[in-house]
Amino acid sequence: MSHKMMLLAIQIGVILFAARIGGMLAERVNIPSVLGELLAGVVIGPYALGGISLGGIFASGVFPVVSSGSTFPVTSELYGFCTIASIMLLFLSGVETDLKLFVRYSLAGSLVGMGGVVFSFIFGDLCAVLLLHRFIGGEPASFLSAEALFMGIMCSATSVGITARILSERKCIDSPEGVTTMAGAVIDDVLGIIVLAIGMGVVGAQNAGSPGGIDWATIGMIAVKAFGIWLGATIAGVIAARKISSLLKMFGSEGSIAIMSLGLALMLAGFFESMGLAMIIGAYVMGLALSRTDIRYVITENLMPVYSFMVPIFFCVMGMMVDVRALMSAPVLVFGLVFTFLAVLAKLIGCSIPALFCGFNGIGALRIGAGMIPRGEVALIVAGIGLANGFLPPTVFSIGIIMTLVTTVVAPPIMVEFYKIKKSGLRHPLSEAETSRPFSFTLPSSDAATALCEKLMKSFRSEGFFTHRLGGESDIWQVRRDDVEIGVSCKDSEVMFECSPSEERFIATAVLDVTTELTQLAHELAKPVKTLGVTGLVKSIDSAGQGPVKVDAYIERYLRRFLMVPKLKATDKNEALEEMMNALFVKGMVKDPRNALKLVQDREAAMSTGLESGVAIPHVKTDLVDSLVGVVAVLDKEIDDYETVDGSNVRIIVLTLSPVMMQTPHLRIIAHIGKALDEDGRKRLIEARTEKEMYDVFI
Repeated sequence: MSHKMMLLAIQIGVILFAARIGGMLAERVNIPSVLGELLAGVVIGPYALGGISLGGIFASGVFPVVSSGSTFPVTSELYGFCTIASIMLLFLSGVETDLKLFVRYSLAGSLVGMGGVVFSFIFGDLCAVLLLHRFIGGEPASFLSAEALFMGIMCSATSVGITARILSERKCIDSPEGVTTMAGAVIDDVLGIIVLAIGMGVVGAQNAGSPGGIDWATIGMIAVKAFGIWLGATIAGVIAARKISSLLKMFGSEGSIAIMSLGLALMLAGFFESMGLAMIIGAYVMGLALSRTDIRYVITENLMPVYSFMVPIFFCVMGMMVDVRALMSAPVLVFGLVFTFLAVLAKLIGCSIPALFCGFNGIGALRIGAGMIPRGEVALIVAGIGLANGFLPPTVFSIGIIMTLVTTVVAPPIMVEFYKIKKSGLRHPLSEAETSRPFSFTLPSSDAATALCEKLMKSFRSEGFFTHRLGGESDIWQVRRDDVEIGVSCKDSEVMFECSPSEERFIATAVLDVTTELTQLAHELAKPVKTLGVTGLVKSIDSAGQGPVKVDAYIERYLRRFLMVPKLKATDKNEALEEMMNALFVKGMVKDPRNALKLVQDREAAMSTGLESGVAIPHVKTDLVDSLVGVVAVLDKEIDDYETVDGSNVRIIVLTLSPVMMQTPHLRIIAHIGKALDEDGRKRLIEARTEKEMYDVFI
């Protein structure tokens, strides 16, 4: 047991590093991070690098193929982590589902979702029946054989997160096509889970063996049972949601509430498994029940660290199950591409045809069909369940991975091309009063835009709106209450809204109210600085018992790169800043001095960095520098247009610029400079005649 736990600890550590690196590389080439995590699992898996002998305790590799059989290559301990991760994934997916989406767009969304599931299942199942044995070998599959059923179920899934991201970037998430696609995708996933439950029941009945061929009555009962348990549990959960929420609140802290809700999801998942249904169905039902309670955000926010730890393990382990040797064979690749083509075609046809009967024209129907193409988490979970239960051989599992990867990669460009066509997707376009249209606010910085969005979401929730953040960590929200639907996204320094004209005044009022609150908060935060100044604050800390801080080698290395200007001949604030910026440009330390200067001036306009005793420390973070750089200048003559805390004229200016995304001791250097420029330091700096004498003041 000790050896198994030692091996498990090492394996989890390797997986975490591999998944994070794979996710980061995927994001760099603009594909979903889950695909990078999946591919990372393929690379480190037992059929690739993980199976290479390293000697000693890793004589069979870090991830050896389990000796009990090659149908399931990872250890049961590692797959246990994977199972818990899949439960958490579907639980939080249920928590983030908006039930009102089902009600408002129940007809169009249900028809689109049902069409996608039916066509995809039939295409996937028939593909296995007609072609699988021709490419892979073996006996021909029947329509209800395990391989055919699971290929049909895998083909039925849709990735809501990927679709939502593309729709938001195209500013179409609140368009008729966008909302119908989102509703259809959610319903598609629910129906897919029901189909999985039915499929598991059918395979289980077949494995039990019944003479006389297929018992359709039994299969019908399985379908009724699966649908009945799902629907009954969902209705019971929604009705009891408030009581469940009250029960969880008895545990007190937000962290306890979130953990106990996950405990309920795990127990319900186990109950569903005992009833012959998949565990992820129970997890999704529990999440759906809690999605309309006031603890929804408590659950999501507090479980996100656990989610970030567990879910990459799931995707990485799914990748580790791919047999690279089988994947590299020509028959598997060719059949995988054929299966993928049929999966794309099934969604386009199955979702577009119902859309045509719901008021959409040809281009609108194709937009909806294209939005349903990408597969994702559910398809991988279905494939993993099939492999774990021995229903799918490794080759068919690998084919499912190919389909998931390719559909996720090809869907975004297909959707973008359809949405580039400047034409309404409705046969009878909406009037201007009914049409959602984009408008935006541009703020001075991306930080200001993010702060505004976060504050707006809190304000909307206090007004009774249901806010849903798409994709977990993305800066895209959907805001809904009754008939009001608003899309909000944040990109760089711009905050964009999608709404009808009648809602624009409401949004403008909300933005004005929030910006007023943030401005008031900024003034309150600035009071200590205006009262004492940075030097005064440092002195108050020193008086509490901390002595002067000596410069360490790390900070000294940066200070040595600062430019020192003993005599700066400038007559006003802007001239001084411009000369200092040009000095950095001449030394190749800043890329665009004009834009960098504007950033500093904008920062000064927001709040002056003039301290007391004639010292100013302007600073800004910008991508126009590659590392932390600075200039220390002593003015030849004092300037009187630099607003300082004590009203003194400025004689010393320290300008610093640091990159936005790189870790640098920006605040520590400013704090060190503020400490160094006490009364004695200021006197020494003003009297300095050489750069070395100026450096000696700080180092």
